[in-house]
Amino acid sequence: MIYSTLKNIKCIVLDVDGVLTDGAILVNENGEQLRTFNVKDGYAIQYAVKQGLLVFVITGGRSQGVLKRMEGLHVPEIHLGVSDKLSLLEELAARYGLSLADIAFIGDDMPDYSCMQQVGAAIAPADAVEDIKRVSHYVSTKRGGEGVVREIIEKVLRLQDKWHTEVLIKSI
Repeated sequence: MIYSTLKNIKCIVLDVDGVLTDGAILVNENGEQLRTFNVKDGYAIQYAVKQGLLVFVITGGRSQGVLKRMEGLHVPEIHLGVSDKLSLLEELAARYGLSLADIAFIGDDMPDYSCMQQVGAAIAPADAVEDIKRVSHYVSTKRGGEGVVREIIEKVLRLQDKWHTEVLIKSI
């Protein structure tokens, strides 16, 4: 069932900590928060955007590093410091002419719960909290920050015949 759903996805919404990262936050002596991102996730995000798949980020975190990383990948909607993710998701869906059924949401913890109950495809990393796994349509074998975003984007684009190996090779 999840594959037929993913074939019709028009937008992927990502949480950051625990999805694009492993959830660890390094704080330097100046108080700046640092995260590591998986380069394969990044490649898939920018390729998806080029292929016309909408990719949005909605996170409770406020890191300027996250903003810069997502801007560098040409993510069109990057929302930091969001406490009510569902209201924002509904607003973005309306703005882009999407139904919630058109959206896949990848989340790992309770701030993502209400969104994941409403979207067409709720996806969790392997190390998501149990409540999130229970409402997910698909639980990846990959942990947050270890390629779960790449896995899902690649599945969606392959199912939509938009993962073009020859294009991918020429862009290297």
